[in-house]
Amino acid sequence: MDVHLRDLRYFVAVAEELHFTRAAERLFMSQPALSRQIAKLERQLRVTLLERGRHRAQLTEAGSVLLEHAQGLLASWDATRREVSDVAAASASILRVGLQTSVGRGIFAQLSAALRDRRPNWRIDPVQVDWEDPTSGLADGTTDLAIVWLPIPGEEQFRWIVIATEPRLVAVPITHPLAGATEVTFAQIADETFVALPDDASSARDYWLATEHRHRPVTIGSVAHTAEEAFEAIAAGLGIALLSEGNATLYDRGDVTGIPVVDLDPSRLALAWRADDHRDVLRDVTELAAQRLSKEGLHRK
Repeated sequence: MDVHLRDLRYFVAVAEELHFTRAAERLFMSQPALSRQIAKLERQLRVTLLERGRHRAQLTEAGSVLLEHAQGLLASWDATRREVSDVAAASASILRVGLQTSVGRGIFAQLSAALRDRRPNWRIDPVQVDWEDPTSGLADGTTDLAIVWLPIPGEEQFRWIVIATEPRLVAVPITHPLAGATEVTFAQIADETFVALPDDASSARDYWLATEHRHRPVTIGSVAHTAEEAFEAIAAGLGIALLSEGNATLYDRGDVTGIPVVDLDPSRLALAWRADDHRDVLRDVTELAAQRLSKEGLHRK
């Protein structure tokens, strides 16, 4: 079985930090999830790559060899993927915008209008990305721009403008005891079973589980890779989930209801791009989009 580049990225982070917890923080994922991925890689390669100590990890001889080649391979692949993607987008006069859920709020129309103002021969194409990639394709060069919920893993690699700030709601099945409530506190729902994003969503997963507000580990009843999967799981009684006020409206359905959670900080929807992408077309569309969305009352920091 071939090794995924993602697994090599995980290994390189641990090998460079020689510490699983620090590597997990760098990757914006949980330490147990990272340990599982490294163990999986070792099983695939049938070799021990790291000796686990009480306070730090140590590379084996095989691990040192893999590190040297993996670093070069990842750097080469990142550069190649980005160059190919940028050439393809430029030749087609297309900006690819990644998104994970329906956007609504007039945002996509405003982006398209902003691009037409400065670049009438260009167009925007939406690219649907599942929740395993919280950067919506920016990290691997699949997209040029992305409409994402903050926080973004690896924030130093990206730039963004906040285009909407919305309260967080909790989505529950209509049969839930709280379904008729007009509002709840997080303490009222903290011990419930939750529907979670995949482990790879890292900091985004933690945010939508409100991990920093918890005193005990969360109970996960289901893992969803898309909004549709999440709502089906909620309707089936497999768990509840936090979501933004705007998405509660977009995914209005008769078997799930949203209740405002009054003591959680609001969610932030952002238009993001790679920090090292300095193309003029990106500058044009982001500057104009910020102006247009601000006039529409969406651009709130």
